[in-house]
Amino acid sequence: MSPSSRRPVPLPAGPGQESVWDYPRPPRVEASPDRVVIRLGGQVVAETSAAVRVLETSHPPVYYVPESAFMSGTLAPVGGSTWCEFKGKASYFDVVAGDTIARRAAWHYRAPHRGFEQLLGMVAVYPGLMDSCEVGAEVVQPQEGDFYGGWVTSRIVGPFKGAPGTMGW
Repeated sequence: MSPSSRRPVPLPAGPGQESVWDYPRPPRVEASPDRVVIRLGGQVVAETSAAVRVLETSHPPVYYVPESAFMSGTLAPVGGSTWCEFKGKASYFDVVAGDTIARRAAWHYRAPHRGFEQLLGMVAVYPGLMDSCEVGAEVVQPQEGDFYGGWVTSRIVGPFKGAPGTMGW
């Protein structure tokens, strides 16, 4: 077995922290009590206290906010799609703020699979393509790699899938 395909050793979670290795597979969707703020082009493009997060083994949470929380004109649908074995077909948006355009930086599920109905009408963004994303008062770090859109905060511990050499986990 190659080192990249072996399950890594989870880091111990401290007080008030969660280990991503305790998250389920298939993933779970749960409401987040935190205020979520997304900034691009020097302005707030979305703000809500009605976010949900998707929790999946080895991944930082992905936060989804109501599409209605995005400022008018900031989400521009674009072609193409991807497929998630759990959630279904994802469609993409460019995120636009003034002269700043983050291409294919947001996605949603128009018809999420059974068990993921909470994602209907919700949109996720890649935090690494935004100026910043906040959960509570904390600015998140983007999950490594360009495939997943996890939001890393001090409240979670890994190691996290996504970095080079982790695709076999």
